[in-house]
Amino acid sequence: MTKLTWPQAISWHMRRQHLDARLPRAKVLPLVSGLCGLHAQVMSSAGLTALSRIEGLRLGDISKALWKDRKLIKTWAMRRTLHLLPTSEYGMWINACGLYDGPKSPQWLAYFGISQNELEAITEAVPHALGDKLLTREELANEIVRLTGIAHVHDKLRLGWGSLLKPACYKGYLCFGPNKGQHTQFGYPGAVRESDGNSGASIARQYLAAYGPATGRDFSRWLYGGSGTRATRAMLASLAEEAVEVDIEGAPAWMLRKHVRPALQNEPVRSVRLLPAFDQYVFAAALRSARVLPGDFHARVYRSQGWFSPVLVVDGRMDGVWRFDRNGKRVVVTIEPFVALKAKVKHAAGEEAERIAEFMERELELIWMDVS
Repeated sequence: MTKLTWPQAISWHMRRQHLDARLPRAKVLPLVSGLCGLHAQVMSSAGLTALSRIEGLRLGDISKALWKDRKLIKTWAMRRTLHLLPTSEYGMWINACGLYDGPKSPQWLAYFGISQNELEAITEAVPHALGDKLLTREELANEIVRLTGIAHVHDKLRLGWGSLLKPACYKGYLCFGPNKGQHTQFGYPGAVRESDGNSGASIARQYLAAYGPATGRDFSRWLYGGSGTRATRAMLASLAEEAVEVDIEGAPAWMLRKHVRPALQNEPVRSVRLLPAFDQYVFAAALRSARVLPGDFHARVYRSQGWFSPVLVVDGRMDGVWRFDRNGKRVVVTIEPFVALKAKVKHAAGEEAERIAEFMERELELIWMDVS
């Protein structure tokens, strides 16, 4: 079994997630594909995730790709959370995410006060309700109730988490459209395209390309929130000889065979980044956070109710947290380091803050807090 050190593994993770050198602006779609989507529970974080990896990104680039060019699609995907996905890969990801979205438990149904048959009727009504229109939550709820006659679910269809709408999402019946003022809109994405070849292998291949070396537990947590281990195990197994197990200082993990030699020869990555809330690098490091934190700061980064703080990353280590607040024509960036930082690191972090301000088309006010 090939042996890697943790510094080698972390450096390889950074390189595969484009935290070593930024891609050109024209590479937005390859970036989204390579990261297996952008987390978009907070849309500003999706843009900042791309900004940390793309040179010269403009504020409207992501919106243009979503709503004008239709090269990206916004939908519930991995872990039942919002993501931006390449439209060309939509069918592959939705099919995979839908594998673990079958009949609901009696407890789940009882909580929402519906039967499995009623849920199926609601799900099948969604594409008919949408047709070729964009509908707000209220409008979609009204139309579903009209079509099904299931009036008692109206208010629950309007809930922000979309629990009763996600089954339709995973059948390819529903995606997000541009907001109408402050109101979310939904649309029908069209027929789900079947993936070429083995979609399970494609999912595992893209995951390991971005996040390997990783364990089976890492994979199931990333795709299904920790459930569905049988499905993810089968996906990894379907790679056959393409994947190989490696040893990271005594911890077994999987990576693509073709990446083993480059990972061993990889030079350490030296970079400073201000990564936003929910960034993919931070999420993927959760189960090995002790390897990338300078002390007992796990709770400062991985907060309650699934929230992930914006993080100052220095050469792969999470050396602090940060936040931003818009204030008129200014954006106030506040950085709270966990450890004392070298002058060149603080300078580089300041340059990152300037890039964020420029992206937001605002003037920067940078505040450094004392080491916490």
